[in-house]
Amino acid sequence: MSHQNEHIDALLQSCLKGKQSAQLEIYNRYYKAMYNTAFRIVKDSAEAEDVMQESFLNAFTKLHTFKAEVTFGAWLKRIVINNSIHHYKKQQKMRAVDLDEIMYKVEDNDAVDLNQNGYTELKAQKVMETMKSLKDNYRVSLTLHLVEGYDYEEISEIMDISYANCRTTISRAKESLRKKLTINA
Repeated sequence: MSHQNEHIDALLQSCLKGKQSAQLEIYNRYYKAMYNTAFRIVKDSAEAEDVMQESFLNAFTKLHTFKAEVTFGAWLKRIVINNSIHHYKKQQKMRAVDLDEIMYKVEDNDAVDLNQNGYTELKAQKVMETMKSLKDNYRVSLTLHLVEGYDYEEISEIMDISYANCRTTISRAKESLRKKLTINA
């Protein structure tokens, strides 16, 4: 186990004992990454901040359920993603909102030519702009798969859809993105 993991484990043990300084140190280590994850899904800075804060509260409240089967950061990120999606769905019911700017990067070699640096940035910007026109479930599934690195099984759980539906959705989302990029080329 690395020194950093040992330190995180010690901090988590202190958190379980209710030590606020340990909670603050855990928060300071992870808040930027968790905010960015929430922001990619909810697309609003204030809402992302709220989701992130709520996620930390959930994590500290349920820390006793953390089994260390994955890293603490991965466990926390799962909480943030679930809360972000829940928040998004709740907001969508209250008002019609689409997920503008959910993707900051797309790591799909078919969509972005990685061999030319300056040209790659322009293509990546074009991909991000094109993402805005995709259906919500396409954007969410592509974000979870390409940006967050979740596999089909994890995405199907997060989005509460079947494994087959998840694979189909991601495949169709990629194809839709390719077609839109080809039309706009």
